[in-house]
Amino acid sequence: MSTLDTLGVTADSLGLSQLVHHHVVGSTMDVAHSLAADGAPAGVLVLADRQDAGRGRGGHAWSSEAGAGIWMTLIERPTDRAAVGVLSLRLGLALAEALEPFAAAPITLKWPNDVFVGDGKLAGILVEARWRDAALDWAAIGMGINLRVPADMPNAAALAPHVSRDDVLTALIPRVRDASARRGPLSAAECQAWHDRDRLRGQRIEAPLAGVVTGISSDGALLVVTTPGSAPQRAQTGSVRLAPYGS
Repeated sequence: MSTLDTLGVTADSLGLSQLVHHHVVGSTMDVAHSLAADGAPAGVLVLADRQDAGRGRGGHAWSSEAGAGIWMTLIERPTDRAAVGVLSLRLGLALAEALEPFAAAPITLKWPNDVFVGDGKLAGILVEARWRDAALDWAAIGMGINLRVPADMPNAAALAPHVSRDDVLTALIPRVRDASARRGPLSAAECQAWHDRDRLRGQRIEAPLAGVVTGISSDGALLVVTTPGSAPQRAQTGSVRLAPYGS
């Protein structure tokens, strides 16, 4: 098992352009944006043992203790707008497929970017794109994965105790790079794969729309039936809030 001071993987073994390993950073996302702005190519991975200012979607803080998980951001330079719009969903599928062999139970997905084992959140994804005029310049793909349950998040989930950071990186990074390289909206097979893991399907929610979730669309929208018998409405952005039980 790798320790916090050593890595048993290399950029070459993971199919990366460069592997940048820090013991402590504020945020791997911020480091990745700085590197990309300075011209770093696609395939640079920023990995940290600890983040002091890790963040998730909506600016929410992400617990990033040393030894508790894998905190990283990958730089990619996609060119297809349609693919960027569904990237977080594609990445969710990549994480689920790569991590499930290391989990104690099947992995489910919560639109648009959360990965669960049972009722506990195992991992989160944050994609931040930067544009130059009307063209996409780069995408920074932030991923936080729990190797053990953080002390300040007792309801979270973690991978099996024997799993190492090297194990996860070896299984995950090639899948993430493949997902990042795909073009166009989600395929029928990808939509079905999400459907099979969708923890919101059939659930009643209050936001971003009030109603019952029926699934996702090929362009990544959350589909919600707001009035019984009506066609699903689409939510492209926002955070999901479940309706109170019995409502």
